[in-house]
Amino acid sequence: MLLNFNMTKVKYILFFCLLSLSSQAQSYFNVLKYGAKNDSSQLATKAIKKAIDAAVKTGGGTIYFPAGKYLTGPIELKSNITILIDAGAELHFSDNFDDYLPMVQSRWEGTDVMNFSPLFYAYKAENIAIKGRGLIDGHGKKWWAYSEVHVKNIPTSRWQEEFKRLNKDVLAPDLPGWIERGFLRPPFIQPMYCKNVLIEGITIQNSPFWTVNPEFCENVTVTGVTINNPHSPNTDGINPESCRYVHISNCHISVGDDCITIKSGKDRAGRKMNVPAENYTITNCTMLSGHGGVVIGSEMSGGVKKIAISNCIFDGTDRGIRIKTARGRGGVVEDIRVDNIIMKNIKEQAIVLDMQYAKTTVEPISERTPQFRNIHFSNITANGNQAGYINGLEEMPVENISFDDINMDTKTGFVIKNAKQIEFRNSKISTEKGAVFKVENTDGIEFSGIKTNTPHTGSAIIDCQNVQNATIFACFPAKGTNTFLKVSGEKTANFMLEGNNFKNVTTPIQRSNEVPDNFDK
Repeated sequence: MLLNFNMTKVKYILFFCLLSLSSQAQSYFNVLKYGAKNDSSQLATKAIKKAIDAAVKTGGGTIYFPAGKYLTGPIELKSNITILIDAGAELHFSDNFDDYLPMVQSRWEGTDVMNFSPLFYAYKAENIAIKGRGLIDGHGKKWWAYSEVHVKNIPTSRWQEEFKRLNKDVLAPDLPGWIERGFLRPPFIQPMYCKNVLIEGITIQNSPFWTVNPEFCENVTVTGVTINNPHSPNTDGINPESCRYVHISNCHISVGDDCITIKSGKDRAGRKMNVPAENYTITNCTMLSGHGGVVIGSEMSGGVKKIAISNCIFDGTDRGIRIKTARGRGGVVEDIRVDNIIMKNIKEQAIVLDMQYAKTTVEPISERTPQFRNIHFSNITANGNQAGYINGLEEMPVENISFDDINMDTKTGFVIKNAKQIEFRNSKISTEKGAVFKVENTDGIEFSGIKTNTPHTGSAIIDCQNVQNATIFACFPAKGTNTFLKVSGEKTANFMLEGNNFKNVTTPIQRSNEVPDNFDK
């Protein structure tokens, strides 16, 4: 009797195990079974859509691409759909513009438009993923010819007319001209208004435009992704815009524009939507070719806040960390932490905070006025052209910026203009020429424990013009230092020098005639 009971129990266990395995097998939708060809002999767009529709009917599932080459048009993800591109599988996207019609709701450089479908698109979907060890190729070369650099030579087309028809009432940026480009290239991967988005493991190349571009999404993870778009226009790597809870890690990026960029809309359109980029973590990434390693802006009209960037290597990018904006953007960039970064072979500046990215004139403070504040850098090693460039607005200085444990070898040092509450602590910056720090129109700056191995005859270590409320202490200039501090400008006042050792300095302080005698008392 006991034996019969146990046998019955075993049968039930086996039955439920088989049922579970069957259920798991059914959740995979092999695109080959829906008519796709893995020899790229025909367009697989319809077959992929059939597989997605079948999965949606069962509540969701994994759309599986076994090894082979697939030719496809745009792919739209629905809720609870995972795209799994296996090792050896390659998705090659068509460069026939007609395949990306009808146009869909999109965002292009921070402006909301109707545009060609992104290559991977999702709208108000949840629990979506693109993952695997395969390759996706955007075949962007034909699209690149329609970038703004070349559009003047392109005749009117049906795509241009369709774009104009759908975007008659678009809220264009404050600086006009972009809408006249004819039509706009689509991003590679653009989920909009989605939740729980995962992009993992895949290799991406030849994007038509921005590569991974989530818009208005919540809980986005991009990990273990390789992006290769060098020598191409505006093919930024990862651009999460107006999202929250974004996690970027373990990625390798080499592109024709910025590697990772954080944005939140442009000018009036961005301020109208008023959706900030917030709560981002970026870690353990390497960046090679690119205009910037990690960039914030210049489209940041909805604001950017609570961003942590750590444990990254930039090797050969034009700039390292770059935060940029201009009058007309509006928005606030605040609460940014950058830590444990190595930058090598930087072609321009290692660190940039520039509020005059576009040439504009001084204007009264309004919703058009951007703000940078509470931004902190620590444990950074860098070499390259220039250590840093901090440039605020006359009417809105950058505020509360700190640098701790910075070690740089660069051709030139830091330039700091239109700033408040700037701090450099325990940092060594060696240059090939000029002042290590050139500071202008700044209120509140602290230098503590700064060093340089390369003092230059004819240049001060610190050169201040119209600077107020400066504190300099615990500095021990190297042997051979000619001038440590140079001050000029009639507004220069309230300097405090304390606890410094100037035994190796010929002229500790060089003061211009217009500076008051008691500027350091």
